[in-house]
Amino acid sequence: MGQQKADTNALVEVSGVVMTSDSLMSIPNVTVYVVGADRGLVANEKGLFSIVARRGDSLAFSVVGFKKRKINVPLDLKQDHMSLAVLLKQDTAYLPLMVVHSYPSKEEFEEAFLHWDIPDDYYQLAKANTASDILESRLWLVPTDGGEGVRHTFQKQFERMRTTGQVPTMNIFNPLAWAEFIKSLTDKDKKKD
Repeated sequence: MGQQKADTNALVEVSGVVMTSDSLMSIPNVTVYVVGADRGLVANEKGLFSIVARRGDSLAFSVVGFKKRKINVPLDLKQDHMSLAVLLKQDTAYLPLMVVHSYPSKEEFEEAFLHWDIPDDYYQLAKANTASDILESRLWLVPTDGGEGVRHTFQKQFERMRTTGQVPTMNIFNPLAWAEFIKSLTDKDKKKD
């Protein structure tokens, strides 16, 4: 019992804001974690955070584009709450100059350029690139984007809310769905002919 009381007294709520050291602008989405423990969080879009730590713990703050910083929670802290304004310095990384060439040598480029089979008619080239059968076959390779995923999720949630407390509707009993199904079958038969 005495051990539990000592442990709870050792806990401190550390909260504050993470800002740039030069302009005091808030830094969003900073990772804040207790060093040596499996606890952490991500600051919100305004740089605000709140985490529970023990007296004597070390808190690490890291985000891309800024130098990592560690702050220790004092052992002799009297309150059970600590407020911080964490200032991070920008970390600029200079990359070496890189020149990208499409071909390893000038001779290989000349060889490829002379033997390219490019159609003279841009209309034929565009028609070949936008053929419906080619686009349709590639459609299955393209993953859904964010908007489609959100629409699908909202549609499922709406369907669940609409049928709350009753048996979900099934399109097998929907005459409009049957009409649409039969129409799609006849359209496919017409395309084959």
